[in-house]
Amino acid sequence: MVALIALGMAAAAQAQTPPPSVKAERAAAAPHIEGKTGEGKPFRLASLKGKVVLLLYWSTGCAVCRDKMPELRTNYEGWAGQPFELVAVSTDTRMRDMLDYEAIISRTVPTRQRFVQLWAGDGSYRDNLGPHAQLPAGYLIDKSGKIVERYLGRIPPQAWDRIADLL
Repeated sequence: MVALIALGMAAAAQAQTPPPSVKAERAAAAPHIEGKTGEGKPFRLASLKGKVVLLLYWSTGCAVCRDKMPELRTNYEGWAGQPFELVAVSTDTRMRDMLDYEAIISRTVPTRQRFVQLWAGDGSYRDNLGPHAQLPAGYLIDKSGKIVERYLGRIPPQAWDRIADLL
């Protein structure tokens, strides 16, 4: 009987342990990202505390990612003067692909529509969010630095309303 009680207590303890995915989400609640921008300047996500941040993982090889960039740039410009930042992390395997894309952007997109761009392949890049099976992948981060929403695929229109709520 004592063995059955002990077995029951062990099962209850296991039931209270959150599944690994929940643990991973909790660990990612305060993302840590650092590296160099496309211009070679040091960047730390923690330096944006006090701002709402839309963090976007993308690739130049992702048609959906490229298709959504004009919308992201327009919305970014619309939040000018607000405590908001958009940070894009290129997951391209070659830095040259990101730099070629940025060269086109520098000639065709107004400065007020350009946002921070990092390359995940840089040796200085650090990230505690792990790999992303689907691109684009986005995270909405509140002013305290915690992830409040995650988006897979296109950033939904409601995300911009949520940003307004967080500002």
